[in-house]
Amino acid sequence: MSSALSIPKRPARQFLPEDFKVTTWEALKPYFDQLMDMELSSLGQLEKWLKHRSELESVISEDAGWRYIRMTCFTENEEHRVRYQDFVENIQPHMSPLSDALNKKLMDCEYLKGLEQQEGYDMMLRNIRKEIELFREANIPLFTEINMKTQKYGQISGAMSVEIDGKEMTMQQAGVLLMSTDREKRETVYRTILERRLKDKETLDQLFSELIQLRTKVASNADFANFRDYMFKSYGRFDYTPEDCFQFHEAIHAEVVPLLDKMAQQRKEKLSVPTLRPWDKAVDPEGREPLKAFNDGKELTEKAIAVFTKLDPYLGQCLSIMREMGHLDLDSRKGKAPGGYNYPLSEIGVPFIFMNATSTLRDMTTIMHEGGHAVHNFLTMDLKLNDFKSPPMEVAELASMSMELISMDHWNIFFDNEADLKRAKLEHLEDLIATLPWVATIDKYQHWIYENPEHTLDERKSNWNRILNEFSDSVTDWSGLQDGKDYMWQKQLHLYEVPFYYIEYGMAQLGAIAVWRNYRKDPQKGLQGYMNALKLGYMKTIPEIYSAAGIRFDFSKEYIKELMDFVKLEISKI
Repeated sequence: MSSALSIPKRPARQFLPEDFKVTTWEALKPYFDQLMDMELSSLGQLEKWLKHRSELESVISEDAGWRYIRMTCFTENEEHRVRYQDFVENIQPHMSPLSDALNKKLMDCEYLKGLEQQEGYDMMLRNIRKEIELFREANIPLFTEINMKTQKYGQISGAMSVEIDGKEMTMQQAGVLLMSTDREKRETVYRTILERRLKDKETLDQLFSELIQLRTKVASNADFANFRDYMFKSYGRFDYTPEDCFQFHEAIHAEVVPLLDKMAQQRKEKLSVPTLRPWDKAVDPEGREPLKAFNDGKELTEKAIAVFTKLDPYLGQCLSIMREMGHLDLDSRKGKAPGGYNYPLSEIGVPFIFMNATSTLRDMTTIMHEGGHAVHNFLTMDLKLNDFKSPPMEVAELASMSMELISMDHWNIFFDNEADLKRAKLEHLEDLIATLPWVATIDKYQHWIYENPEHTLDERKSNWNRILNEFSDSVTDWSGLQDGKDYMWQKQLHLYEVPFYYIEYGMAQLGAIAVWRNYRKDPQKGLQGYMNALKLGYMKTIPEIYSAAGIRFDFSKEYIKELMDFVKLEISKI
């Protein structure tokens, strides 16, 4: 389907010196000044100016990327922490006013109309106008303070570990033991993890309160009623509104929560337990040992490459290149920040995947997910400007979540036993169903938080429980665990680090099911549609990009029911 790839070389620089490295603001500033002073006396000069600006932004973005990657890979390394902090405190704040000045210079150019007639530039200019509208000098120090506080969340979470059976484990490693068939052991592990998390509950509550206060001030400075409305504008959500999110919440409650209830009831019956407890949610309901998808990060990498290659050789080459370049850090270890991500590196074009793999099915699907993001970066690598390569999150998450599903046909590479393979597919699809209500929970909670920024800690707790209950099954028994339930939201890093980045997972999950449905009907056409959509980067609107994949950008109750019916049908076939 696609041409062969070789290890990319960094494109020759046209504006910055080849040996230039980001060190200090003083060393960077002259290049911003050059862009400010450049004459834009023709359409050709304007296009050249934009390429120069794109190059400068790519170099800075990639440097910031490596600082963040190293800090999250080694949270206990003081040098990495200081280097990232230096960027946040001493480089980023100086860039903001000059970026705003460059935006205004572009908007004042008489050749702008000629630019807007070319594909992709209309999307870019729409975003730049939005940036100008949002920019406030007074917010620069606030963003610096917010960045420092979000870094603190990673440090607190990364430092969490527990001792089980005399062995120190990360929270991710301990979480694997919740799949044990020994119910008593599961309960002990669950309570040990919970106890450790709750040790930091006041610290994390206080940190969240400080972030809410700072973010509300940012919104107020920019003349927004609340931080939610500010973030909708900031994320460039031109294609949907908060009301559409509420419609999504209602549809999930109506169409998906009943499925969650049914799954929980079936689990309780299969486990033959008098009550279903939180530590009963990860174990195999038929009492089988946990699925082990791989042994270590090396095997995970090799098998993931094999799965991608089966789908299309081009996709396998994407991951192979990342392995060759050392752009994969997959194993869980102490001192590593929680979670997983794919970090785009703008200048070289080859991203970096970070995750905390142990050996579980969830880890296997995580590499499929992050690998989908990585493929997206490869497919947009040759687009002319950095802005064209930065799609909205609703599209970025479509890339990753679709890959989880379309890769399922080749999971036999991880599970050569037919029974294990069927079980892996079933577990993943049930997890998909469970994900949608959790997305609705986190999203609805954020709307409440920032619509009511002056809330008390008791109000925070009671509203979290109200919203959580709305999207939870009615079977699980939480008695004696209310404290754990009250603070469950603290483990969701998005609330701290990337506020309002969560609804995208829900929207993209629906899109991914539709991509998978197309793939089921015609694998070649379905895969081609998926890749055609990703190649567009951010040169079209979200609905247009979804349309290129042969799907709809739609989260109505009717559409969600249609997609859930398809998932139920696929489950029945396994």
